[in-house]
Amino acid sequence: MDLLNNFWQLFLLSAPWLMLGLLIAGLLNVYLPANFLNRHLGKEGLWTTIKAAFIGAPMPLCSCGVIPAAIGLRRAGASKSATTAFLVSTPETGVDSVSVSYVLLGPFMAIIRPIAAVCSAIAAGVLVGKDHEIHSQHKHQAATADDNSAGCCSSNTAAEVKKEPSCCSSNTSAEVKKESSGFSTEDSASIKADRCCKSEKPSLSIESRVAKFKRAIRFSCNKLLEDTMVWLVIGLFFAALVQTYVPESYLSQWGSGIFAMLVVILISIPMYICATASTPIAAGLLLSGVSPGAVLVFMLAGPATNIATLGVVGKELGKRAVFAYLTGVIGMALLFGFLTDYLVDEFGFVVAPMMGTEHEVLPHWLSLASGIILAILMLRLVFKMALKKFVDTGRSIA
Repeated sequence: MDLLNNFWQLFLLSAPWLMLGLLIAGLLNVYLPANFLNRHLGKEGLWTTIKAAFIGAPMPLCSCGVIPAAIGLRRAGASKSATTAFLVSTPETGVDSVSVSYVLLGPFMAIIRPIAAVCSAIAAGVLVGKDHEIHSQHKHQAATADDNSAGCCSSNTAAEVKKEPSCCSSNTSAEVKKESSGFSTEDSASIKADRCCKSEKPSLSIESRVAKFKRAIRFSCNKLLEDTMVWLVIGLFFAALVQTYVPESYLSQWGSGIFAMLVVILISIPMYICATASTPIAAGLLLSGVSPGAVLVFMLAGPATNIATLGVVGKELGKRAVFAYLTGVIGMALLFGFLTDYLVDEFGFVVAPMMGTEHEVLPHWLSLASGIILAILMLRLVFKMALKKFVDTGRSIA
């Protein structure tokens, strides 16, 4: 019963943020100009990664809420490095978590936490982007080797391939073009040729605001939720297991140093925790004797390395990207953990939690209402998928 109760409590905790993430992703899909992401976040590289990290840093989304938003960015044209940076910086910090950190952990942690989160996001994004470039180069070299092995036969085959004429080709334009000052039938044909080159989709400018919003909601509640809900449930289940069977005293017994940080990372990987909600737990760990550096590692690795996020990274960015993702996040978390302990010991920065660590992030009624709505939406999709599978099975038998 404790496991089920913890799962339900975590589901309620994540539901408002998850629904906010779904809504943001739907709005991005509908309202964001088609060339915006390609222009700003579409290329691999350091500058693109930095921009994505700073875009995600202030957003108030949790570990699960950032997943649909990141998928929406990726499918709208963002590069792998930009998607990764957004996926890391958004749950690790935010305007709300910085304010809570100031209250519960003091000004020093409120400053170093967002700096560490942005650096962690940039490092992970660069590593994922570099892995993508290396993988692409290997594929290109393999393709070149295959072309060379084909020999002279490849040129003959290529010569036989012909392109079918399209309405947008220069030949078609030449045929319909006529030097005349009047409006002729050829001019009309040219206009038709130009029209067929354009997209057949209706212009968004003539679409009403209500219709746009409805389309964003449909995209969020159907395709996007269907793609993410399985990993979200798996992640919350593992988080409930950790919360039920791993006591807080298990973490506090390690104190400080590399072993404390590694144990915190191992515990945080299956754990669901958002940046804001992790702060009261961090304050409790400080009171239990855990070093400020290990606490910072917990606040960085916990939101960014849960099972749900890793599953989505593997699905959307590739299995090779998971290793680069973990290397960037864990490496920077350890680096800033040691840096924090050094600064506290050397310069006497105070990391002082408040005595009371209870902090209700959102009103209970809002979490409950969001959880019920989200559960209904998930059950609806499960029913639709089961019905579709049943119908397909019946057709195959018939």
